[in-house]
Amino acid sequence: MGAVNKPHFQDKRRLALAVAVALAVSTGPAGAAGTASGAAATEAAAATVSVTTYHYDVQRTGWNHGERELNTQNVRSKSFGLVTTVALDAQVDAQPLVLGNVTIAGGPAPGTYTIAYVVTENDTVYAIDTATGNVVLKRNLGAPVPRSALPGKCANNAPTVGITSTPVIDAQSKTLYLIAYTTHAGVPSYELHALNTATLADTMPPVAVSAKHRLADGTTAVFNPSVQRQRPALLEANGTIYAGFGSFCDNAADLSRGWILGWSASTLAPLAANDLTDKLAKSPEDFFLSSVWMSGYGLSSDATGNIYFATGNSDPASYDGQNDIQESVVRESGDLTTLQTLFTPYNAPQLDDRDEDVGAGGVLVIPNSTSVPAAEHLAVVAGKVGGLYLVDRDAMGGYSPNTDHVLQRVTLGGCWCGESFFIGSDNQPRVVTSGGMQVGVWQLQTSPKPALTLQSRSAMLETGQDPGFQTSISSNGDAAGSAVIWAVSRPLSATDLTLRLYAIDPANGATLFEATAGSWGAIGGDASVVPVVANGKVFVASDAQLAIFGLLGAHAAGTALRNVSTVPLLPLAAGSHEFFGTIAALQGTHIALRLRTGSLVRVDATAATRAYRTTTLYPGEAVLIEATGAGRDAFTAFSVQRAKSSPALWWPDR
Repeated sequence: MGAVNKPHFQDKRRLALAVAVALAVSTGPAGAAGTASGAAATEAAAATVSVTTYHYDVQRTGWNHGERELNTQNVRSKSFGLVTTVALDAQVDAQPLVLGNVTIAGGPAPGTYTIAYVVTENDTVYAIDTATGNVVLKRNLGAPVPRSALPGKCANNAPTVGITSTPVIDAQSKTLYLIAYTTHAGVPSYELHALNTATLADTMPPVAVSAKHRLADGTTAVFNPSVQRQRPALLEANGTIYAGFGSFCDNAADLSRGWILGWSASTLAPLAANDLTDKLAKSPEDFFLSSVWMSGYGLSSDATGNIYFATGNSDPASYDGQNDIQESVVRESGDLTTLQTLFTPYNAPQLDDRDEDVGAGGVLVIPNSTSVPAAEHLAVVAGKVGGLYLVDRDAMGGYSPNTDHVLQRVTLGGCWCGESFFIGSDNQPRVVTSGGMQVGVWQLQTSPKPALTLQSRSAMLETGQDPGFQTSISSNGDAAGSAVIWAVSRPLSATDLTLRLYAIDPANGATLFEATAGSWGAIGGDASVVPVVANGKVFVASDAQLAIFGLLGAHAAGTALRNVSTVPLLPLAAGSHEFFGTIAALQGTHIALRLRTGSLVRVDATAATRAYRTTTLYPGEAVLIEATGAGRDAFTAFSVQRAKSSPALWWPDR
């Protein structure tokens, strides 16, 4: 590809300062896109770094430019390691957040702290002193929804579903926004809370999430919390809190769709408009979805407050780029009234038919620069098939059945993940990828035309479940040798549930540090754990614990990490069976399934298909089947769910 040209980005120190300030101070309700300014903010950034949103900022760069303690020289096993662990009450799917200078008057230990906020699938919020690991406040927001109540008993969750997405903190108003999934008299409901960061009390009454949207034929779709999953991290921009919704295992596909909703940060009043990614009243199979889930990656925003997200599968025959926007990367106006531009791969029908979601990955918005022509404002996204797309986010390229009108496509590996971004000490912007089992570092040139050039790859990480994992980056300004890439792996098997923390040198891909960082019992659902780096510490939240790493010294507790077992299995109905296998052949809704033993059984999935309790069926797909019957040719399935491709991640048949 030739030499990488000096980028057209604004002076790196100006961009670095903007990122560092954004880390320390979030936008208030009147802000446009989450960037603060002024001398006070600069001083705060220089003192204590706060991480108030997913992946550090609204562009989702994953970059902490203000890390003054950790670097490539001291992040080594002799000087860096586990400092302490904190016991929690359930699995954590959300990224921890960090806020400095929090004065807590009540609770067991009044004082002023730098606090890590961690939320669990038991609907519990923890405020943890980052210096000691002591829990200074906690609050439970209600009864979470049991997995048995989910559509088709979706198996890629913890035993309960409570707070799944990453909250967002408005540092100016000292408000923590989150969405809790709770059950009232057995009926699931999503509730948006605005909590005081010093007390965890609601600053205003919580709001039950509800919405309606006009469909293409004039009828109305009503938001149904029983079939929608709120997985993407929350976003604060334009004085608004935004949330995306997908599905539980694509079950109830006749009812579940992708939603983008927003509420006023100051009042929690819903926006006048919302977005429905599938507005069709009918499709050939009444199969809707076009979910927004992105493996937990947050909705992103640019400097003018536009909103970015990616979508999953729908009915392959229903795409029209307007009323159904499956398998697409989307830019939308901040008021959610206008789809401004999108990109849909040329092979979208095939991706759709095989459930190979573009929307398995999030959209990284490359930070703006006034010196880059508008046509070269960039974003990147990757999905299940492992293609990383570099797009012009002002004109993403639309859809063509013959070719992709994007700036570049490079091959990674399957990406149930999201990218990161930083600028190195050589003033070169870089994109960090984590598809497959490797970290990749790509230099980004913007002249003579935008392009990515591979700089380094890590060794293969010890990681399992679906391909990909999450990363973040820390550096001390533009100091040479200060940039470190952090990653957390996924469990390898039903008997090896450990998660590992990796520190990687972006210059050459070398592993600087590797250690066990927790464990993950819900092997049916990916561990999309984001390592958070702030003030010389690394925070890794996993199954019922928070691990805190840092430079070793007198305060290192040497606490042992908690070992967990696989999530308890739900009881089976009398006469039913549960078994894993790979689809060897398919005729309509009749499956020839090859079990882990190598033997074949025949399964009639007609009833499950009619009840919208099946994944996309195709030869080679690994599935979990719940069925009745006995004998090799007499099984009738009432649920067919996608399974992890490795049999090592299957629990015992029964």
